[in-house]
Amino acid sequence: MIVNNIGYVWFYVGYALIMVVLALLSALFASIGYKKAKLKIIYILLKEGLEMNQIRNVAIIAHVDHGKTTLVGRLLKYTNTVDIPDNADIAVMDSNPIEHERGITILAKTTSIKYNGDTINIVDTPGHADFGGEVERIMNMVDGCVLVVDAFDGVMPQTRFVLKTALEYKLKIVVVINKVDRPMADIEKTEDEILNLFMELDLSSQKETMAPILDTIIEEIPSPNVDTTAPFQFQPSMLDYNDYIGRIAVGRVERGTVKVGDTLSCMRLDGTTKNFKIQKLIGYYGMKKIEIPEAHAGEICAIGGLPDVEVGETFCTPDHLEALPRLRIDPPTLQMTFMANDSPFAGDEGKFCTAAKIGDRLFRESQSDVSLKFTKIGASESFLVSGRGELALSVLIETMRREGFELQVSKPDVILKEVDGVKEEPFEDLQIDVPDEYVGSVMNLVGTRGAEMVNMDSDKGHTRLNYVIPSRGLISFMTTFMTLTHGYGMINHAFKEYRPMVKTQIGRRPVGVLVSVNEGKATSYALQHVEERGTMFITPGVMVYEGMLVGENKFDRDLAVNVTEEMPKNNVRSSTKDQTIVLKAPMKLSLEQALDYINNDELVEVTPKSIRMRKKILDTNTRKKYEAHHPEEFGIKK
Repeated sequence: MIVNNIGYVWFYVGYALIMVVLALLSALFASIGYKKAKLKIIYILLKEGLEMNQIRNVAIIAHVDHGKTTLVGRLLKYTNTVDIPDNADIAVMDSNPIEHERGITILAKTTSIKYNGDTINIVDTPGHADFGGEVERIMNMVDGCVLVVDAFDGVMPQTRFVLKTALEYKLKIVVVINKVDRPMADIEKTEDEILNLFMELDLSSQKETMAPILDTIIEEIPSPNVDTTAPFQFQPSMLDYNDYIGRIAVGRVERGTVKVGDTLSCMRLDGTTKNFKIQKLIGYYGMKKIEIPEAHAGEICAIGGLPDVEVGETFCTPDHLEALPRLRIDPPTLQMTFMANDSPFAGDEGKFCTAAKIGDRLFRESQSDVSLKFTKIGASESFLVSGRGELALSVLIETMRREGFELQVSKPDVILKEVDGVKEEPFEDLQIDVPDEYVGSVMNLVGTRGAEMVNMDSDKGHTRLNYVIPSRGLISFMTTFMTLTHGYGMINHAFKEYRPMVKTQIGRRPVGVLVSVNEGKATSYALQHVEERGTMFITPGVMVYEGMLVGENKFDRDLAVNVTEEMPKNNVRSSTKDQTIVLKAPMKLSLEQALDYINNDELVEVTPKSIRMRKKILDTNTRKKYEAHHPEEFGIKK
């Protein structure tokens, strides 16, 4: 009955072996209980008679929103690995609520399926450029890739990046054209773009059912070329984290066999060696992480026991020290300041408000995200946090907000390098797709941000623009771009290289803001007069404080305003007059939009219930004096 419940197993044994297995199962049920026994049964059945040519290690790669995670969900359902109802969300690999809301994969995840007697280990990778470092490291774990391309979008910047990365690792590629039923899908054009991309990268290059994809993986992706009898060797490509044992190394066993309790040597990146004992070995099946007693060459697993392990180090037996080549980890290109909230409303809405709590949370995040770095700024309650992009950092902030943290963050800024006395900044490949009617406006906008046009192509009323642009030119760009194109524009970008810094001020907001001069509750009476000067961020009844941004000015200067003024009451005017005032709808900004919007003299205040923007210097008079003495910081010409 147990075998039927896990019907994905091909189980052929003789009567004598059945008797032995039943005896083992009885002992397991008696000693560790049904639930744990069931997990061990899954492991035993998965490992029984598994030859190396029955294993395939494959990564699913694509541009963001081209359907990687949906494809993995379909494969899990098709093989009956995970029971997914017809009306349920198929993107079961997106376990994070933010991933579900945004429709993107943030961190790579590992799963495994059984198909026609073979085991296929699958790594679902992120598609957004901010998480490109994850994709690069995963190439070291697999023997082939499934490249997913949207039939409407065609080849996009991240498609090129992930394919180029896979080819650099000499991996076999299986191409899947997805979303062929999408309106205006152009399959022939997409095929041509894919072939052109393969030829450009110096290479010569089905149906609704999932079987063709799985069959092609088995036929075309090679089995791991490994030696199970050689001394053990393993290299972490990803990290997980556990509060009890610290970091957990995730990667592929390059050779040999390892068991729980074995002593290994870790060859550090700095050349030193440290011995440790394996506390946990973890395998993957479907959505489950399964504790396993041993792992063999060619298998993807997780090893726990070394709390401070780093990506790219090598695990091996103490009597056979041999380091694997280091993995390339791109350094962070963007940084922000995280600090304890010191606004007048500090502590009103958050559960974790101190700098110590924020520091602890950043430490935990850095244990599993190798691209995240942070340092404490002197004796202050602030931390300089560096990451791969604006999206990556905003996801971290949003996660902390939902966990009950209250903090303030600065405007993102690029990380500069100095090479031979010359300051260099990161540049990115930028691709923009817009209706023809917006091309002129978009070109003017991009031109003010230090971008150089590489190519321009028009087809069927849409134009594709390709640029090379400084990374700081993309800060505060998205909000303006979406407004300019009325939501019809599409933008994609990927890190290219460091170049000498462009000596011009770019990325600063072109308009000023309306700043509250006092603390209190906003009133309709005050807002009806203030909104004549611009667009409001708030509605009547919202609590404000001095220095808080309450609206956008029509002009390029900041303006201090009173939004708490009460309507005078006398024996002539009705006290209900305030209720008949009609105000315009306010501009509501999301966290990402707020981070894009603010200037260097402003902060975003983030709490579990609110997202507010404020000036760094709250006092109006002090702020004006500082602005008068430091006009260059505010883009003001003397």
